[in-house]
Amino acid sequence: MLLYRDSLFRLHHQTHGHPERPERLEAIDRMLQQAPYADRFHVGECRDATGDELARAHSRSYIHRVAATHGVPHTRFDSDTTANEHSYAAARRAAGSAIAAVDAILDGPDRRAFVLSRPPGHHAEAAHAAGFCFFNNAAIAAEHALARGLRRVCILDWDVHHGNGSMHSFYDRPDVLYASVHEYPHFPGTGRFGDIGHGAGEGYTISCPLPAGCADADYLHVLRNLVYPVAHEFNPDLVIVSAGYDAHRRDPLASMKLSTAAYEVFAVLDCELADSRAGGRLLYLLEGGYDTSALAEGVDASLRVLTGSTAAGTPGRDTVAEADTDDTAKVDTSVQDVARRLIELYKPYWPGLEAFS
Repeated sequence: MLLYRDSLFRLHHQTHGHPERPERLEAIDRMLQQAPYADRFHVGECRDATGDELARAHSRSYIHRVAATHGVPHTRFDSDTTANEHSYAAARRAAGSAIAAVDAILDGPDRRAFVLSRPPGHHAEAAHAAGFCFFNNAAIAAEHALARGLRRVCILDWDVHHGNGSMHSFYDRPDVLYASVHEYPHFPGTGRFGDIGHGAGEGYTISCPLPAGCADADYLHVLRNLVYPVAHEFNPDLVIVSAGYDAHRRDPLASMKLSTAAYEVFAVLDCELADSRAGGRLLYLLEGGYDTSALAEGVDASLRVLTGSTAAGTPGRDTVAEADTDDTAKVDTSVQDVARRLIELYKPYWPGLEAFS
């Protein structure tokens, strides 16, 4: 597989003490130096997105506004999102690296890639920054894949926060399936029950709002009974994962209770989807994760599967076996109720869900 990293991503800083900080990537880098699978990935070549590529997901006026921060020590976009003199360059390279990864997946022998970039992207809207994000890397990557001739792209988002920008980018379109499992009510307040898409896109937005405190079995219940069955039925040509690790039990910005092992199981499910439906084409884009040690552990768990170090579908460690369970008795009753309601909501659009009624 391909791994995309660039020193420019560390130069972006927000305000002092901000949780989205360069130390996130530094923790991942330290983990990778010790990783036993380091010989199983190739280094991808990062590049900058062009203005036209950014404009597939953002307004020209907004792009100019972000570009105007270049070289300026401090620019505030909202209470959570600020730029320094390097933020525009880092955001532009993060988006460009996502595009480069799409091209590499489509053109070369490598079918899997992970872009370890910052700032993250899934909260960025067409015309404004939000939630630490400037350019929506997942939306830009999906648009590029469609421009390259793909017919259907699936974006799976298991960041603890709903990706409002990603959802709004494709809310009225059937060529991109956007599916998010997230804590609700929580920032940004979108991704409510009933956010299913509009017009031609009705049924192609899968919003799974879960209550605070959900653990591995709760997530896996919803993923296995709703999200992945719909994604398989959608039959995508490319799978993009907005990989946020902030649903981990140690993360300071949310109240979910995932173990590190859960992210390994998520990767198994992602690989099964990509391998069976998308010719193996799978792109991971780093989103959230604000406890640096939990973030590094989560990325490591994902990469063990993506590089083939842990065989997909074959839990080889006790931690994986702990997370990989279909035991409904371990699923909170409120989550079981949410899952039942969601399946009933989406069955008219995805007949395959009848099996999970």
